[in-house]
Amino acid sequence: MKRDNYVPESLVEAVRYFTDPDNAHAFMAQLRWPTGVVCPHCAMLGNESKDVSFYANRRVWRCQTCKKQFSVKVGTIFEDSPLTLDKWLVGMWLIANAKNGISSHEIARALGITQKSAWFLDHRIRLAMKMGSIEKSKMQGTVEADETFIGGKASNMHKSKKAEKIQGRGSSGKEIVMGLLQRFEDETGLLKTGSSEVRVKHIPDTSGETLQGEVRANVEAGSEVFTDAAPAYRGLSPEYYHEFVDHAVSYAEGRVSTNGLENFWSLFDRCLMGTWTHVDPYHLFRYLDEQAFRFNARKLTDADRFLLVTGAVSGKRLTYKELIGKVNHEQETQE
Repeated sequence: MKRDNYVPESLVEAVRYFTDPDNAHAFMAQLRWPTGVVCPHCAMLGNESKDVSFYANRRVWRCQTCKKQFSVKVGTIFEDSPLTLDKWLVGMWLIANAKNGISSHEIARALGITQKSAWFLDHRIRLAMKMGSIEKSKMQGTVEADETFIGGKASNMHKSKKAEKIQGRGSSGKEIVMGLLQRFEDETGLLKTGSSEVRVKHIPDTSGETLQGEVRANVEAGSEVFTDAAPAYRGLSPEYYHEFVDHAVSYAEGRVSTNGLENFWSLFDRCLMGTWTHVDPYHLFRYLDEQAFRFNARKLTDADRFLLVTGAVSGKRLTYKELIGKVNHEQETQE
């Protein structure tokens, strides 16, 4: 990964370096505008204005075109946040490189902020980690497709709670997540070590229409698609070279398996069981984005993962009202 400016190589270096507000400001400015500062207000109107003046005492610029002032935070996930860049950048390092995730309580203790602020910070960073997930170009070659169910075990529930949530058998009372994993194989058909990309999505059901629809939306026609024996996947042929493995008999038949996705589900379950412990279904997709980011960037160094996240903060904004769903609720009420 190309680096145009200094990037800390460890958490200790990051804390030391970004403690200096000038270092943190210069780092983000260089990362965001490598060819020169551009007014974000004008950019929103399609005008790339570089005619700006810098006020060093307040670390802000003033655009000579629109006459507005702006900081390095404007137009990013940092916008309107009272937290200083040193807290943001160290928080990003922690979240990007915590293999089993990191809770908002731990972030709050580490940064010296409230748990509510840490929770909001977490979700804004997760937005930066959403690297086009399902909106990327279609997967091709060999792709695994599988789904998992997220929710508490019935055996651990109080009798009244079990009666409320569990109806019948199987996925009742649980959230459903579908995953697609593209294998990167060598010329002999063997999977290259650590070479696969995963995309995940919170879906409403496991019907054939839903599962096959996600495959068709994200996988190039003519690709190999490996699944388990679920009847919902029947019908992908002849558009795809669809093969499946019956998990009641074995977990792999030659190259045909969904073991790559099973590995991802295991990692995600570890985060849910040991770190996050309670994830509201409304926010589940955000946690999926975080875990998918770390999985896809697992071969990078800590510094490069951090650089990948910090380089994706522009053009993304999440207000607290949007995060808790208050904006949509207010709009529905007015309508």
